[in-house]
Amino acid sequence: MAGEAGAVTVREVQELVRRKDELEAQIKACYAVLEGQKGVGMKEPLVDAEGYPRADIDIYQVRTARHSVVCLQNDHEALMRQVEEALHQLHAREKEKHAKDEAEAQAEAMNQNQSLPQPFARVNAVTPGSPASISGLQVNDEIVEFGSVDTHNFQTLQNIATVVQHSEGKPLSVTVIRSGKKLHLGLTPKRWAGKGLLGCNILPLQR
Repeated sequence: MAGEAGAVTVREVQELVRRKDELEAQIKACYAVLEGQKGVGMKEPLVDAEGYPRADIDIYQVRTARHSVVCLQNDHEALMRQVEEALHQLHAREKEKHAKDEAEAQAEAMNQNQSLPQPFARVNAVTPGSPASISGLQVNDEIVEFGSVDTHNFQTLQNIATVVQHSEGKPLSVTVIRSGKKLHLGLTPKRWAGKGLLGCNILPLQR
């Protein structure tokens, strides 16, 4: 069958099914011929009681139709086995592909987690309407960069406080990890209705 040397394709299965339908139509046509010959079918005798060829039917046509039915049914049986095998192959390959896709997705997620920078602080409160809130900062965001402060040079929260004081009215680049993804935010420390220049609370992470 087509595709046995390599992997069977959906197109090849469709072609097999088309051929199956064709064979079934031909078998049906042959049975219609037999039905038209006094309904002799596949088993009725073609001779009369005295052993002479029946005169009420076309013997040659009946024999040809019967022979065709036998051949076509054999072909149909073989084709059905091919269809079954092809569908089995397709199903097995689909299953294998699904498992491979899942494994790749897991590996990609693990790689992404491994490549994420180490956070040094976490946001545990954001006041609505504050500069921090306006920038898009959210509770549980883990900070990996806050202006010039990053994982390598962060010592205490005073580092962040110093950057904030020196950046009043100027946009700061803040990078956070949220739900396993790295996000870049623009935060401008400034006076607002509440306390301080940010309106959020940050806790250092234990390292």
